[in-house]
Amino acid sequence: MELDTEKLDDAALAILSLTLHDGDRVWKGLDWAITDRLFEKGLIGDPKGKAKSLMLTKEGLARAEMVLRTMFAANEGAARCNEN
Repeated sequence: MELDTEKLDDAALAILSLTLHDGDRVWKGLDWAITDRLFEKGLIGDPKGKAKSLMLTKEGLARAEMVLRTMFAANEGAARCNEN
């Protein structure tokens, strides 16, 4: 599956802006409220702790794949045009 990187970049920028502080600074990671909600929904393992990575549950992995396909998949017609 080819992804629409413009949509991904815009989504990432919007999510990064949730941690805005000191005028124009943002944290490199996700807002903790987001990870807390994902944990409460059973989509990731407990985000609290010293680990720098998160574990996706089976449900979280399936949802992530579905969201990538429905929200960020590149238009197949456009992808074919780019191949020529």
